[in-house]
This record gives sequence, structure tokens and C-alpha cells, in this order.
Amino acid sequence: MSFVKFHKDLIVYQKAFSAAMEIYVISKKFPLEERYSLTDQIRRSSRSVNANITEAWRKRRYEKSFISKLNDADGEAAETQNWLDFAFACEYIDEKTYRDLYNTYDEILGMIVSMTIKF
Repeated sequence: MSFVKFHKDLIVYQKAFSAAMEIYVISKKFPLEERYSLTDQIRRSSRSVNANITEAWRKRRYEKSFISKLNDADGEAAETQNWLDFAFACEYIDEKTYRDLYNTYDEILGMIVSMTIKF
């Protein structure tokens, strides 16, 4: 195991960034009428996971702040799963894409929870 020097070295950050970028690409194909609702919401929540992981990393010396930011990341990852549910139900994404992304966010959630427990 290598030493983590920057937040970008964290596997959870890398997974969340990759998933957010995938969501960005697939959401470009959502209908125009979803631009200010589902498209905006799913992009915002998926990106917020990374932002909160980054903030948690910078506050890692302060237990309560660290855990608070990880809890925010956890909430945003779960929110992203909610928007994936809607995208799938509205038939904006296929089942494979839905399951792959949903499972990726399950992994991200597990990693975030693990980070809060180990602290």
C-alpha cells in the first residue's frame, strides 16, 4: 500500500471522479426539458461527492470536521443513486449503465463509511 499524499491519491476520490465524469457524458443525452432538473441535479450531486472528499481530506486533522465532510459525501453519493433511479425509470439510461453506475456508487458509499469508522 502506498502513502496517500494528496486527496487525488485516494481510491474513493478516483472512483467518484470517474463516475461523475461518466454521468456528465451520459447526461448530455438527456432530453432538453431535463436540463434544469434531472441533468443539473445528477451532475451536481455526483460532483459534490468529490468536493466533499477533497474538503474532508483537507480537514483530516480535525475529527469532527473530517467526519462531517465524509457524511456530506455519503449523502451526495446516495442522492446520485436516487437520480440514477429516475434516469433509468424515465428510460434515459439503459439497464447496464444504470446497474454499473449504481454499483459503483455502492462501492463509493462503502469506502466512505469505512473511512469514518477507521478514524
